[in-house]
Amino acid sequence: MAMQIYESAEDYLEAILILQEKKGTVHSVDIADHLHFSKASVSVAMKKLRENGYISMAKDGELKLLAPGREIAERIYERHRVLTGLFVRLGVDEETAAKDACKVEHDLSEITFAKLKEEYEKTNAS
Repeated sequence: MAMQIYESAEDYLEAILILQEKKGTVHSVDIADHLHFSKASVSVAMKKLRENGYISMAKDGELKLLAPGREIAERIYERHRVLTGLFVRLGVDEETAAKDACKVEHDLSEITFAKLKEEYEKTNAS
C-alpha cells in the first residue's frame, strides 16, 4: 500500500509528470497555469513536496520528480487515462470525462481500479 498522501499533492505530482512529458522542464509557474492555482499556493505545495522527498528543485526553479513522487504521479496519471477512456467510451464528452476522472481517480480502491483497467484493456485490444 502506498503511503497516504493528500489528494491535492497527488494532483501536483500528476501535473509535474504531464508537463514534463509535454515540455521537458517544469517550473512552479507552469503548474499554477496548468491547475489554475495561484503561484503562492503552488509555492507552498512545492515546498511541502520537496520536504517530503517527492520532488527536487534546481537553483533555476526547475522541478523534477524523485522516485517516490514519480511512482505516485504515474499511478494517478494511469488512473486518469483509463477512467477518461472508459467514460468517453460510454458516450461522455472528452471534457466531462476528464473532469469526472479527476474526481474519481483518488478515491477508487485498487481492486475496483484493477477491474476497470482490465475491462478497458480488453475492449481496447479488440
